[in-house]
Amino acid sequence: MNTGQAQNPDFRLLVIGAGPAGLAATYTAAKKGIKTRCFEKDRLVGGISRTVIYRDFRFDIGGHRFFTKYKDVDILWHEILGDDFLVRPRLSRIYYKNKFFNYPLKPLNALKGLGPLMSAKIMASFLKSRLFPFKEEISFEHWVTNRFGKKLYELFFKTYTEKVWGIPCTEISAEWAAQRIKGLSLSSAVIGAFFKSHSRKFTTLIEEFKYPRYGPGQMYETMTEKAANFGASTHLGEAVSEIQREGNRLTGLKTRTEDGEVKEYRGDYIISSMPISSLVLSMRPLPPEKVITAAKGLAYRSIICVNLLIDAEQKNPDTWVYVHSPEVATGRIQFYKNWSPWMIPRENQSSLGMEYFCTEGDAVWRTGDKAMIEQAKNEVEKLRLIDHKDIFDAFVVRMPKCYPVYDSGYSGKLAVIREFLETIENLQPIGRNGMFKYNNADHSILTALYAIRNLNGENLDIWGINTGQEYHEEKRISTS
Repeated sequence: MNTGQAQNPDFRLLVIGAGPAGLAATYTAAKKGIKTRCFEKDRLVGGISRTVIYRDFRFDIGGHRFFTKYKDVDILWHEILGDDFLVRPRLSRIYYKNKFFNYPLKPLNALKGLGPLMSAKIMASFLKSRLFPFKEEISFEHWVTNRFGKKLYELFFKTYTEKVWGIPCTEISAEWAAQRIKGLSLSSAVIGAFFKSHSRKFTTLIEEFKYPRYGPGQMYETMTEKAANFGASTHLGEAVSEIQREGNRLTGLKTRTEDGEVKEYRGDYIISSMPISSLVLSMRPLPPEKVITAAKGLAYRSIICVNLLIDAEQKNPDTWVYVHSPEVATGRIQFYKNWSPWMIPRENQSSLGMEYFCTEGDAVWRTGDKAMIEQAKNEVEKLRLIDHKDIFDAFVVRMPKCYPVYDSGYSGKLAVIREFLETIENLQPIGRNGMFKYNNADHSILTALYAIRNLNGENLDIWGINTGQEYHEEKRISTS
């Protein structure tokens, strides 16, 4: 990163976005004595990892567990929260045809749930996929079928994946599957279940994770406070409306407050975690036309969370459940009391967070809150998870641009944008949306830590984070 500086800048570093990546950059820079300002269009920090409080109940925007293999990220998390960073047990299951299946799939559990005839069909389909695999893995369907067989793909992967992304699995890039479920296969699940005494090692998912006592928002609220102690300020309710560019350098930005006031800031460096498409389209002068076209072509998925307050004890043991059943629209359900008992104000109460995946502006996104709440109540009763009468209140949270969509054309568009951004000497994009990369929180935070080190003269590859072959939540377990 070029170390040249603008003349008489207001700040050395301007950070766009107060999600996990943006706040990690802000805190780390401030701790190093770098004069820093962070800008966030919302009134809450944490981005999608915020915690919303309603009637003393705490809700995530979906569940956000904390797990990392990166020592620097783990040190940062503990530095921020200390004893409020809890270790929690994980139980995530698949709900399909009124039955629960362990995730990842366990052979005995699947046999009991599907029956011997269907299980035989699954194994036959799996063996066929091993003998006659897709030679070129282009789509999500190809990738999963090669590892699990066509039958299991159709039963457990297709419906849920198309709920999440809103497009056929044949149009989803195989790269997405490689990033999210790499390393897991039916053969490893079978071997791990039936040959535990064997000396080889097998891949599984972690069975516990770390989680802030009062939800993920506590991490980022505390990070904001500690950054302020080092001199950084986070400007909430200020949306970045324009990023000023002179040749191959950015000179500053303009923000617009909620009451319409326009403010202007100059800086030596800009680190951006705002959606990469918005970053490009906010630049003045605008980038070349091909870059604008590429930015407009990137797609994002959004979430509507219908949060139910329940006047009954928590009965379900799961932390979250993937809902593969096609008869309901909800895709995932969070059981927040199982994440942390402190998410619930009273011991004899509980809550559910029901997630509906959509695209900003589509029919689901435009559905009113009242209708969404009624739909969620009806679906949770259809799924036989709770009694409808125990729900005493509910509210809706809408979050746009939560997930970058890895459709069949995204990589070419992203390559055009990256080529242009790499010509900007004093800009670093970070985080999931900032890089249009399906990162988890720890990956996003690591991009921020790398960005600050680059600002101080190193030359670390931010784009190389989360490209390895090892699944981000795998552990190698000895069966000896």
